[in-house]
Amino acid sequence: MTTREIGNIGEDYTAAYLEKQGCEIVCRNFCIRGGELDIVAKKGDVLHIVEVKTRKAGALTGGEEAITPVKISRIIKAANAYLAKADEELSCVFDVAVVELRGGKVTDFKYIQRAFTA
Repeated sequence: MTTREIGNIGEDYTAAYLEKQGCEIVCRNFCIRGGELDIVAKKGDVLHIVEVKTRKAGALTGGEEAITPVKISRIIKAANAYLAKADEELSCVFDVAVVELRGGKVTDFKYIQRAFTA
């Protein structure tokens, strides 16, 4: 399984979770030079910028450990670019989803609301 395939499984699972929570998926994989947003979801007047970290079971580093200050600055940069294109003013929160896979199936899922601020 490629890294992209692993990531897609985690993002699909997270998007489905968000929809069950009443969110509308507005955008996936928004990219700018030097940054990317995995999922942008809207619930009411709040945009949830969601970073998804998917790992195979037993990986040496966990998904939460991959949310470094450099990663956060890239996410914020991409979020600012996304918000500049948005037609409406919305408040924005940064969430993190950590997904663990075994044999291509999700075995653990953790959703951290407001994991960091801009």
